[in-house]
Order: sequence, then C-alpha cells, then structure tokens
Amino acid sequence: MMGPAHSLSGAAAWLGVGAATAAAGEPMPWPVLVVGALICAGAALAPDLDHKSATISRAFGPVSRMLCGVIDKLSHSVYKATRGHGDPRRNGGHRTLTHTWLWAVLIGAGTSALAVTGGRWAVLGILFVHLVLAVEGLLWRAARTSSDILVWLLGATSAWILAGVLNEPGNGAGWLFSGPGHEYLWLGLPIVLGALVHDVGDALTVSGCPILWPIPVGRKRWYPVGPPKGMRFRAGSWVELKVLMPAFLVLGGLGGLGALDFI
Repeated sequence: MMGPAHSLSGAAAWLGVGAATAAAGEPMPWPVLVVGALICAGAALAPDLDHKSATISRAFGPVSRMLCGVIDKLSHSVYKATRGHGDPRRNGGHRTLTHTWLWAVLIGAGTSALAVTGGRWAVLGILFVHLVLAVEGLLWRAARTSSDILVWLLGATSAWILAGVLNEPGNGAGWLFSGPGHEYLWLGLPIVLGALVHDVGDALTVSGCPILWPIPVGRKRWYPVGPPKGMRFRAGSWVELKVLMPAFLVLGGLGGLGALDFI
C-alpha cells in the first residue's frame, strides 16, 4: 500500500486497541490514546525504510534517504544469506527484512528499552521522529507542498507538548507498566503494531509480504503471505483509495469513540 493508507491503518489499529482495552475495563488515558495513535500512524511507514522512493525516505531529507539506502543493502544481504531453495533471486531488499514480524518485535523492544533508559530526551526523540512520519502520512498533501523545516518544527513542537501532557500525573507515562522506572515502557507497543499493520496491508497487494520470516513455508523461507491472487490489488489502485482508506477512517473513528466513552 501507499504511505497515506499505511498511516491511516496504523492510527485506526491503535484506536481499535483503545476501544478493546476500554471494553475490557482498562481504558487508556486520553493522552495515551492520542499519542499512541500518532506514533502508530508514523510507525506504519517505517518498514519502507528498505525503499528509496517511499514516503519515509523524504521525511528527514538526506538523512532518511541515506538510511533507506543502508537498510535496503542490509535487507538484501540478509535475504541472500537466508533464502531457501524456493525463494527467487532479487536485486534489492524491498519487502524483505523490515517487513517481518521479527523486525517489528525487535524495533518495538528497542524503542521501549531506549525510552526507559534514555530519559526525557530519548522520549522526545521517539515522539519527534514518529510525529514527523505521522504528518508525512496523514497530512501528505500538505507535507508535500510545505517546507521540510516546517514539518520538522511541527513535529518537534508537538513532541514537546505531548511529552509534557503525558508527564502529568495520571496522564499515561506509566500506563500498563506501573513499576518504578517503567515509565514509557509502553511506547514500543504502537511501534510493533504499526509495523505489523503495514505488513498486513502489503500482504493484501499483488506481491504479498514475507511476514513469517524466518519461519519457512515449504521450500521458501521468504514466503509472500497474502490472500488468494484474485483478492489482491495493486498499490495505489482504486481499491486502496476508494475502499480501504475510507474504511480505515470509519474504523478509526468508531475505535476512538469507543475508547473515549469509557474514559
């Protein structure tokens, strides 16, 4: 799928989680619901770090373009080193390493560890990166026509404000993990969810997605998971633009309303 659809699906997924936890009697504080949805929207772009033309490659100028090139080469190297007898040869790393459940879990765990050990500035950095990505995905038309510096300033300002809100007592810094020193441990959860939602979205397209790696399926270690061929669509097609994106908007709205009803 394209960047805007990925971001919408990420935000909708976190809002759905908010509704589910609320229905289970453990509602999220509203700042966790909002911040988590924005982080998840940004994280849903991150698996495309292996693609030099993806939305994320433009988000941070030369830095993100260089990083995408590095991740593309790394992913391609891992693919070549681990491919099974049934896996085809490839010329690049797109939709390989960063499009797996293992990558999602490792990135989420690393983010949680950084948030817990790195203190306020680490939290601000995590928020800044993902809020910039959320702007690039959710407000992509405005982001394309605006200066990168304005987008970065919006991300930095929003990160500073939201971190301050979360730090207020009862607003969610210690949500879910209440032990001493566990503040912001939950920040890895929307990142894992965003990456997995991205993978599921790509699995619906023509090429499928190797979500299960490194678990082999038949003779393939990089098996492209997806529905039957007749049910798949091309990225950017009318199915994505006219069906899925409106559906994500509706589901996200319902999830948000469900979560807020219990707060």
